[in-house]
Amino acid sequence: MRVFRLKPLSCCDTNCFIVASDDGNAALIDAPDDADYIMEQLDFYNLTLKKILLTHGHFDHIGACADLQEMTGCEVYIHTDDLYMLKDTKSALSGFFGVGSIKPVQNVIPITEDDVIKLDELEFDVLHTPGHTPGSVCYITGNVMFSGDTLFARSIGRTDMPGGDMKKMKESLEKIKELGGDLTVYPGHMTPTTLDTEKRVNPYLNC
Repeated sequence: MRVFRLKPLSCCDTNCFIVASDDGNAALIDAPDDADYIMEQLDFYNLTLKKILLTHGHFDHIGACADLQEMTGCEVYIHTDDLYMLKDTKSALSGFFGVGSIKPVQNVIPITEDDVIKLDELEFDVLHTPGHTPGSVCYITGNVMFSGDTLFARSIGRTDMPGGDMKKMKESLEKIKELGGDLTVYPGHMTPTTLDTEKRVNPYLNC
C-alpha cells in the first residue's frame, strides 16, 4: 500500500489522498476540487482510479466527485446519513461558504458502520463517527486512518454548522480513543499525525 497526499484543494484547503494497491489501482479519499489536477496526479503515479471514499458530504470534500466519476467510471462511497448531500448540493453547505452550487453525484454506494470496502489486497474498515455531520466516517486500512473532519492534529472538526452535534462528536471521539495501535492519521485538513500523539496531547481526547 502506498499513500500519496495531494496539495490542499478548495477554498477550505481540504486534504485529498490517493491510496494505491500493489496492482496499480487507486482509492481516492475525498474529492475536494479540481478533477483535472487529481487526474494528473493519478497519471503521474501510473494509477487507475477505481473508488472514491468520501469521509462526509460537505462541498469541500465532494466538489470534484461527479467529474471524476464521469472521467473514470469509478465507484463512489458515502455513509447513508450523508447521502442526501450528494443529491441536493445546497445541503453540502456550498452556499454557507459563499461558493456556487456543485454538480450532483449519481450512482452512489451507501455505507454504514463496520462495512468493509475492498480494493485488491486493501480493505478499508468503515468507522461511523457522527458529530461534524450525521454521516461522517473514518476509514481504517492497515496502520492508517483517514479521519476526515472528525479528528485533526490537536483539534477536531466543527460542530456548529447544520448537521453538527457536539454530543455525538464526543461519542465518536470515545470510539476513536478505544482503537488500538499507533495509527497514522491523515485528516481532512492540516497536517498528518498519529493516534498515540493525539491521545497524549489533543485536548478533545483528554477531556
